[in-house]
Amino acid sequence: MSEIDHDGPVRLAFVCVQNAGRSQMSYAFAQREAQRRGLGDRVELLTGGTHPADHVHDEVIDAMAELDIDVSERTPQKLTDEELNDCDYVATMGCSTLSLAETVNTRDWALDDPDGKSPEEVAAIRDDIESRVVALFDEVFGTFDDAEA
Repeated sequence: MSEIDHDGPVRLAFVCVQNAGRSQMSYAFAQREAQRRGLGDRVELLTGGTHPADHVHDEVIDAMAELDIDVSERTPQKLTDEELNDCDYVATMGCSTLSLAETVNTRDWALDDPDGKSPEEVAAIRDDIESRVVALFDEVFGTFDDAEA
């Protein structure tokens, strides 16, 4: 398990350019994982983009609906450098030009953009994101089995 040297919740952010696909899926899976693990106020989640789109991609809405996760009402948003530099972990989706403080543990997941992809391709990206989010939670908070013990 990773050690965070401050009081308060662990801050995790999921960022891509438009905040309309990969980062929205990551954020939704992180919300589910935090709830599943009963983390409550031990985690704070953020998502945003460097140049937010007007809406979440239709392909992403459909792919997440297959797992009974509704992202249709979400609006892409911008995250400031200040907000990101206050995070403990920032996962970028393969499109980052961010310059973050050395104190931020940054992960670039190098994921394909689901925009315009076939349903099968979007589902594969979605499933990859889900496994990466679970692995990040395992690293930061211990494996789910450890968390239950």
